[in-house]
This record gives sequence, C-alpha cells and structure tokens, in this order.
Amino acid sequence: MLTIEQVAAANKAQFDVLFGLTQKTFDGVEKLAELNLAAGKAALAESAAHAQALLKVKDAQELLALQTEALQPVGEKVTSYGRHVYDITAATQAEFTKVVEAQLAQAQQAVLNLVDTAAKNAPAGSDSAIALIKTAVSASNNAYESVQKVVKQATQAAEANLQAVAQNAVNTTKAAS
Repeated sequence: MLTIEQVAAANKAQFDVLFGLTQKTFDGVEKLAELNLAAGKAALAESAAHAQALLKVKDAQELLALQTEALQPVGEKVTSYGRHVYDITAATQAEFTKVVEAQLAQAQQAVLNLVDTAAKNAPAGSDSAIALIKTAVSASNNAYESVQKVVKQATQAAEANLQAVAQNAVNTTKAAS
C-alpha cells in the first residue's frame, strides 16, 4: 500500500515537473519575443535608412539601383530569422523531451518494482503469469524505444532538409541579385 508520505512525495515531484516545464516554456517564449523585438528594431532601422536614401535619389537609375540593393539581403534575413526560430523551438522541444523521457523511465521503473513486489507476494504457481507481465512490460519498453529512435531520425532528416532549403533560398536570392 502507498503511504501518505509516498503520495505527497509523488505529488510534489509532479508539481516540480509541471513548474519546470512551464518555466522552460516561458524561457522559449521569452527568447522568441527577444528575437522578434530585435528583428523589428533592425527592420525599422533599415526602413529609416532606406527612406533617407530614397529622399536623396536624383534620377530613376539611382532609384532602381537603390531598390535592387535593398532587396538583395531579404532572403538571407528571412532564412536567418527562420533558423533562429527553429533553433529556439528545437531547444525548447529538446528540454521537454528530456523531461518526458526521465518521467517515462521513472514510470517504467515503478511498474517493474510493482511487478517484482507482486511476484514476491504472489501465490505459488503464478510464475508464468508474472513472467508474462514482465515480458509485456519489456515489449512495451522496446516498442517505445523503437518509436523514439524513428522520431529522432525523422527530426534529424527534417532538420537537414530545412537547412538545405534555407541554403537553396539564400543561393537563389544571391543568384537573382
């Protein structure tokens, strides 16, 4: 049976995990807000500088050159911004994954401890049932690990594709300019 202290400790641990995840979420949101503020400030400063340059234009040729020059770094900036957003979200997701994996490991250990306790207190002749339960727990752990590996591989492939697309966009922008 569970004691009051065990229940209280489990509740405290769950609250600690919840508040830890909440803090990680706020950290990620704060980083995204900082990124957006920096991007907004940079865009405002560039717009002001561009407007000042437009006021000094004397002919259509100079205007066309100025507009072309202003458009050249747009692809790189968008790609860089997207890369920063991806890095922030990936780091936050990695923190969540770490916490979830730790919680799952604890839960798996708790189930194994429960099965062991049940095995010790089980009546004679229930060895095959206990073995079946242990096999089921082991199979579910193996299935979870397999899914986890597939998800990690898919994440790595998506990241590689994202970087290739971003680099292609930068190269295309440079070539067009």
